[in-house]
Amino acid sequence: MATALVALMATGCIGMAHAGEMTQERLLNAGAEPQNWIHHHGNYAATRYSTLDKINTENVGDLKMAWSFALGGVEGGGIWPHGGLEGTPIVEDGAMYITDGWGSVYKLDISDGSGKLIWKMNPETDKDWAGAVACCGVNNRGVALWKDKVISHTLDGRLIATDKETGEVAWEREVADPSISETITGAPLIVGDLAITGVAGAEYGIRGWLAATDLNTEEEVWRRHTIPQPGEPGADTWADDHDAWKNGGGSTWVTGSYDPETNLIIWGVGNPGPDWDAEYRPGDNLYTNSAIALKADTGEIVWHHQYTPNDPYDYDSVSEHVLVNAPIDGDEHKLALHADRNGFGYALDRETGEFIWGTPFVEELTWTPGLDEETGLPLNYDRTKKVQTYAQGTVANRENPVGVTCPGNMGGKNWPPTAYNPDLKRWYIPVIESCNTITNEEMVPGESYKPREWFTGGGPSQHQPITGSVAAIDVSTGKIVGKYPTDYPLLGGILTTAGGLVFTGTPDGKLLALDADTLELKWQFHTNAGLNAPPMTYEVDGKQYIAILVGLGGAWPKWFVDGTKGLEKIEPSSMLYVFEL
Repeated sequence: MATALVALMATGCIGMAHAGEMTQERLLNAGAEPQNWIHHHGNYAATRYSTLDKINTENVGDLKMAWSFALGGVEGGGIWPHGGLEGTPIVEDGAMYITDGWGSVYKLDISDGSGKLIWKMNPETDKDWAGAVACCGVNNRGVALWKDKVISHTLDGRLIATDKETGEVAWEREVADPSISETITGAPLIVGDLAITGVAGAEYGIRGWLAATDLNTEEEVWRRHTIPQPGEPGADTWADDHDAWKNGGGSTWVTGSYDPETNLIIWGVGNPGPDWDAEYRPGDNLYTNSAIALKADTGEIVWHHQYTPNDPYDYDSVSEHVLVNAPIDGDEHKLALHADRNGFGYALDRETGEFIWGTPFVEELTWTPGLDEETGLPLNYDRTKKVQTYAQGTVANRENPVGVTCPGNMGGKNWPPTAYNPDLKRWYIPVIESCNTITNEEMVPGESYKPREWFTGGGPSQHQPITGSVAAIDVSTGKIVGKYPTDYPLLGGILTTAGGLVFTGTPDGKLLALDADTLELKWQFHTNAGLNAPPMTYEVDGKQYIAILVGLGGAWPKWFVDGTKGLEKIEPSSMLYVFEL
């Protein structure tokens, strides 16, 4: 089923440092080895902050290209003309692990300040089968490390364990089922000996879930659906009479975070299905558009917070929750920070899910006048209604089939991850500034849903132009303290460092370094290819590097490029760029 292509270096692999096993203790104490980047989000808290400071505000202007590496995976499949790169490299003791959109894993020797291929594991993903039901691009966001294995996903639904030294596949198991439009695009989250997998596919009428695989036995330990069935808590929030919960959406396609103090996994849940026909699914539609906290060993849901009940806008809430401690009104709080597609940034109590504060981070937000200070619910949410209408003219429904809303359905922020700088207590959000028109299409029970076909209840068209920004929020106050505007939406995510910097990329090909305090532009580099992935940093022999995967993919080139004139000229790419002083 899978093959490993082993490329030996001319000098052999003997000279390369062999890393030790990746233990739970190391994963819990990722900050103790800042030269490495051993989690998808940098650490369990998903801060994407590095204590490395050799590259800083004083010298970042001297940053230059160190080396590059060409990946494969640019070929298309299904409905997609080409693959893209959305992954975060993992670095451990002189080795780097990266993926292309189709889930091939590459191990590079970076121990001498360059990058040489050691092996490539090609999972032989069924491109047409999976690509035909990949809602939003040919994507793979990276790997995880466990003991002596590299743990990865494939778009066609598999979890794969690869030998870290040889590149040979040790085992694989099917976790998701593309025959009912389930695909996997996120990186695994490793907690103890469990690999946590999320699923994509809400636009095709799946019923979302998270699943935990025991990496020792290769067997599933638990699977928690995000859409409750009758008799389960939350089932009464599906108030229809035709079992809409069975195709209720609630995808979990972005990697979550983990709080070891409470042993809770905190994960974002996506939009309900059908996306734009809320009358098909009356009720609040739990646990869609929510944060859920689950016991790591059992998958039991301990708390939840719903951001947009009965969501009629496709305001998917899968984005990461960043776990931080910060003072608010003089008292230390344990927070989970979430930048939602609905345009609001939230702080929740990460032990209880209680709402702490919320603030809009987009320039134009029309669907609600604000959030209730006590509950965090939209001010125009009406508990007496089973189908929410929110602000007049913003919802497309059966009575008024066209609505215009801001932010648009790609959200004020999409999947690209935020970053938190504990030195400044600043949280940085990659923003999409947009509005769009939605047209409603009535879904008919028993007729409209068909496996492996769209189940959306309508669709969007774009208003122009769509721009972006980096927004900085003071976590102690919940207030915006700075913005750096960009000509294009930010589609790749953010890194922040102890060097007082914020790094991000733009889809027209610029890698940017901003002052973390002032958001002043300090440096930029034109890659001449679209950036759709988050930057990261690592160190070898005392020298700090910045790395980013370069290759615009995802949904933007296919469906949203009309709102971003100029991006139609960006050619497919599949490259790794690395920078040094």
